[in-house]
Amino acid sequence: MGDILVGTCSWTDRELVRSGWYPVGRRDAEGRLRHYAERFPVVEVDASYYALPSARNSLLWAERTPPGFVFDVKAFSLLTGHPTRSAALPEGMRAGPRGPAALDEVWERFTAGIAPLRRAGRLGSVLFQFPPWFRPGPRAEEFLADCARRTRGWPVAVEFRHPAWWSAEWCGATRALLARYGMAAVAVDMNRTLPASVPPVTAVTTSRLSVVRFHGRSAAWGTGSKEERFRHAYTDAELAEWVPRLRALAERVERIHALFNNCCGDAAVRGAETLTRLLGATGPR
Repeated sequence: MGDILVGTCSWTDRELVRSGWYPVGRRDAEGRLRHYAERFPVVEVDASYYALPSARNSLLWAERTPPGFVFDVKAFSLLTGHPTRSAALPEGMRAGPRGPAALDEVWERFTAGIAPLRRAGRLGSVLFQFPPWFRPGPRAEEFLADCARRTRGWPVAVEFRHPAWWSAEWCGATRALLARYGMAAVAVDMNRTLPASVPPVTAVTTSRLSVVRFHGRSAAWGTGSKEERFRHAYTDAELAEWVPRLRALAERVERIHALFNNCCGDAAVRGAETLTRLLGATGPR
């Protein structure tokens, strides 16, 4: 049976820091990460979506965490087709068109930024979270093919935000597409009653890894503020639904990353603690 690693989608979220979860004396950058890593074996780096990661930070993260701890790094916004602030780009790219050469440079800088994690064996995956307008079709397949070429040899996970990818019509083709490139499919838990709801399909597309991201079950998904979209505290009963599903996945893959993205106050870490407890109560991980 594969390992099930439970964690959260950030350890630096402002609301988490304000919540009091970090004890006095461990609220600086180093203290927060060490405190987190003593309690969970995996974390997602959310900041790399908003700004290109730096090799210095990656090196510090590896040094400040115990052996076996891994980081899932979210791909920079420009690499997944999201709008990107000019201020987040390298200085020479902040004005003028962003052509192929500029995109190549961003890829190079992103690659260099995560290199220390790769060298240290601490890169759990690179998460490509595609926007809601990224629909199934030839153009999307070309985009994925380019991502696969540029990330050859990396552990990659893909989350689609358009529900059509996991619809009955496209589900089989989506599985085959990700399997072709050895990319792990990301399953999601979210409110299931909205037009934009992505179904909780737990597709296995590589034997190495499966990822589940818990977004919370707010009805404001896609419409409200960040706090409104992710404001949800998981109950034991809601998370217990996932225990048999995670164990079934663990029979088919070497490792599962279960990550809580309901980053509102300390809800994500509390959800991760609850799921860890529920998994421990039902047998070995």
